[in-house]
Amino acid sequence: MTTAFKVVIAGCGSMANTWADYAKGRGNVEIVGLVDIQEDFAKAFADRHELSCPTFTNITEALNSTEANVVFDVTIPASHYGISTAALQHGCHVFSEKPLAESMTECLDIVRLAEMSGLTHAVMQNRRFDPRIRAYKNLIDSGAIGKPGFVGADFFLGAHFGGFRDLMDSPLLLDMAIHTFDQARMISGADPVSVYCQEFNPPGSWYAGNAMALCIYEMSDGSVFNYRGSWCAEGAQTSWESAWRVTGEKGTAIWDGHDEIYAEIVASGDQTGHFIRKYERVEGTQPVMEKTGHHGCLDNMFNALEAGIKPETDCSDNVYSMAMVLAALESAKLGRKVMIAEFMNGQR
Repeated sequence: MTTAFKVVIAGCGSMANTWADYAKGRGNVEIVGLVDIQEDFAKAFADRHELSCPTFTNITEALNSTEANVVFDVTIPASHYGISTAALQHGCHVFSEKPLAESMTECLDIVRLAEMSGLTHAVMQNRRFDPRIRAYKNLIDSGAIGKPGFVGADFFLGAHFGGFRDLMDSPLLLDMAIHTFDQARMISGADPVSVYCQEFNPPGSWYAGNAMALCIYEMSDGSVFNYRGSWCAEGAQTSWESAWRVTGEKGTAIWDGHDEIYAEIVASGDQTGHFIRKYERVEGTQPVMEKTGHHGCLDNMFNALEAGIKPETDCSDNVYSMAMVLAALESAKLGRKVMIAEFMNGQR
């Protein structure tokens, strides 16, 4: 197969291994350059993956020295804006690790630049590409529970990372909540309208910053999304995928974040005289997915490029998941509800 995509990988840390493995396994992708501020890391990465491509310490040099048309941005979040804008201005598509960028202004700049250039910028949201969340979304979309009015996600883990997360001001919201917020948008098919958030650091926390947050979002379909999260919760922990409850007109859909996916709906037949209605259980069915996680998301990105359409996690969509994070932080700082359209417009 003729190579259609020539890729420069920016950032040669541990996460880049997954991206390189995918690229090497796709027949029409060639890795033509590696970038890392520590060139020794890039050289070691090349050796590890048996790559003969050149290595660089900055993205501009790499783009000027290769015929790249796609950049994998697997750098730290603080570098995403610089890598993305340099690549887009050079005429390259960008596939990036989350987050889109660190500020709303930077996120919106990337969206505008991608739209103006006609190029694709897509963000890694690997948790969308999981047969369990697809089964859950399909169950809700089937109409089994009727029109949803409430979406709830509980995320409670005692994550002893050590390192930079322990020192962040808002480790949960800034580093992890983007996954759950993006999942909520996927499950509901709705975008955020407003948010009230309270973040705090509970007793026993080993984080310097706020490791717990409670958020209430009004969504564009009229539903309410409630997030309860903690990264310092010891005992009775949830899945990393969160524990979900969606209530609708005719019933409730549950996903425990593992493999239990079902709905309880009001049973058919006459229920006159029943103070509490009788319910029927409907099981969710997991679809067969050839690739999942990072590889599933990358498949969607490349397949969309080949088809000339936007991928599922295109920056023009993902910016609303990022707005949920940044507007929640703004709400917590101000101590009041924040209207998300006003918040985004204020950053333009």
